[in-house]
Amino acid sequence: MLSKIVLAAATIAAAAPALAEDVAKERFVHEGYTYVYKVKPTKDGKLITGTRYPGATAFNLKVAGDKVHGISDGTAVAFNLSEARGASAAGN
Repeated sequence: MLSKIVLAAATIAAAAPALAEDVAKERFVHEGYTYVYKVKPTKDGKLITGTRYPGATAFNLKVAGDKVHGISDGTAVAFNLSEARGASAAGN
C-alpha cells in the first residue's frame, strides 16, 4: 500500500513542472481552435512558439516591427501585425 502511495506521489511530482509550464503559457480561441503559446523577446522583436488544438499543430512566428512571418502547420505564413490586431478586435 505504501509503495502505491509513493509511486503516485512521484508521478505527481514528475508531472508538476510540466503542469506549471503549461500554466505560464498564454492561450486564446479562434474559429474553434485553441492556441497555446509562449512569447520570447529577441533582438529584432519577438518569437511566438506554440501549438494549435485539436490536432497538436505546431507554429512558430517571428514579429519584427509591423511584420509577422513564420511557419504554421508546415506552411509559410506572412502578414502585417495590424491584420492580426484587426482580427482580434473584430472578435474572430
